Amino acid sequence: MGQFDLDVERVIRIIKERNCKKVGLQFPEGLKRRAPGIAREIEEKTGADVVISGNPCFGACDVDTVVAGSVDVLFHFGHAGMGKHDNVVFIEARSNVDIVTAVRKAIPLLKTGRIGLITTVQHVHKLDEACAVLKEHGKECVVGKGDKRVAYPGQVLGCNFSAARVDCDEILYIGSGFFHPIGAAIATGKRVIAADPYLNQAVEVAPEKFLRKRGGYIAKAMEANVFGIIVSTKSGQKRMELALELKALAQKHGKKSFIIEMDLVTPEQLLAFKADAYVNTACPRITIDDAGRFHAPVLTPQEFESALGERGCGNIVMDEIVQN
Repeated sequence: MGQFDLDVERVIRIIKERNCKKVGLQFPEGLKRRAPGIAREIEEKTGADVVISGNPCFGACDVDTVVAGSVDVLFHFGHAGMGKHDNVVFIEARSNVDIVTAVRKAIPLLKTGRIGLITTVQHVHKLDEACAVLKEHGKECVVGKGDKRVAYPGQVLGCNFSAARVDCDEILYIGSGFFHPIGAAIATGKRVIAADPYLNQAVEVAPEKFLRKRGGYIAKAMEANVFGIIVSTKSGQKRMELALELKALAQKHGKKSFIIEMDLVTPEQLLAFKADAYVNTACPRITIDDAGRFHAPVLTPQEFESALGERGCGNIVMDEIVQN
């Protein structure tokens, strides 16, 4: 598997330029193992004291503001910048893995000529290579700009598929895992091929199983009388206004509801509240990735509307946090 370039030299340069004495480091879960080594290198080369955030980190929307408030600068690794922070520097993780082989594997699966291209921040610097491969095989490549929450053309987030909404016949996703390509398929209604450069394979994404599973949670929540509405305290995820709208909607349908504001949303933390079902306005991936671990159904705001009969159960959409 390819390594990620974390541009530590840039980090050291910034510390020296700003004459920082105390530095914070924040890493997503997959990169935390590199934190001690990077901290040592920074201390040896700059003389600054380094503090590593030990809290979970799930995206650029999840800046550790407590650590940021106690240091001269916080370096947030792994994600493209989002939002405005006075003393936070985002250090993107760029993968050096070759994407060409996986894209070539995807060519026979593409049935049309106009292809929308999407990926995560780890591979955005390789999109030109991917386009070149597609053009070699007579395909037209379309890369969407996305909204203001997206840092790069063609970049998709777990909560934002705006870059996938382009004038194309099919979509090619470059990256690992199935969350993003399934999200793009549901958000756009288009056929999506996922090319995994780590496994060097390409497959057509089939969202039907995912949609059936979500439909099951909606059906179960239809019997609920008490709903807990979850609001995140994370700056990039906080949607209190939406939560208040959902509370009013519950009241309209004769359902009881209460709002829970929390930082880290886990099944264990929700156990004490005894709701029949929950509605998640925090990171949309919580609803999907941890669905089987919760003791009661956890719905997206749109699924909650379906459970109350405000929208059709067959009209399942992805929950997205957008910024126009």
